[in-house]
Amino acid sequence: MPYDHIAVCLDASPAAGEAALREAAALRAPAPGRLSLVHVAVPPRFAGYARWEPPSRQTFVVEAGEWLRGLAETVPGAEAVLLHGDRPAHRVVEWARDAGCDLIVAASHDDAAERLGLGGFARYLAHHAPCPVLLARPG
Repeated sequence: MPYDHIAVCLDASPAAGEAALREAAALRAPAPGRLSLVHVAVPPRFAGYARWEPPSRQTFVVEAGEWLRGLAETVPGAEAVLLHGDRPAHRVVEWARDAGCDLIVAASHDDAAERLGLGGFARYLAHHAPCPVLLARPG
């Protein structure tokens, strides 16, 4: 049975993003359905950015939105979903619950820390998402 709403989690990692997007597009191919490209803009960890400004005006959110919208334009029928916050996995789970996702696709990053177990983002999705989670391997 095809999925009605697939969310693919993307970050700035080209290999990871391409793998997750490729898997999500393949799963969506058999039947039309909603494909959401989801990115969480995380506030910079350094002091000096304008914490008092609304998130929509923060530079890191604006830049992330431009990147995500540009990517969504290359995927027919995809919608860009920009979230923000310092706990990306939590934000994705909250959004997925409200959006009624049937499947979340995310990349598993392939570095030494990640190989010791699921990374924090993937682990949180696997244990808390309101729907199945597919982890795509980069490369």
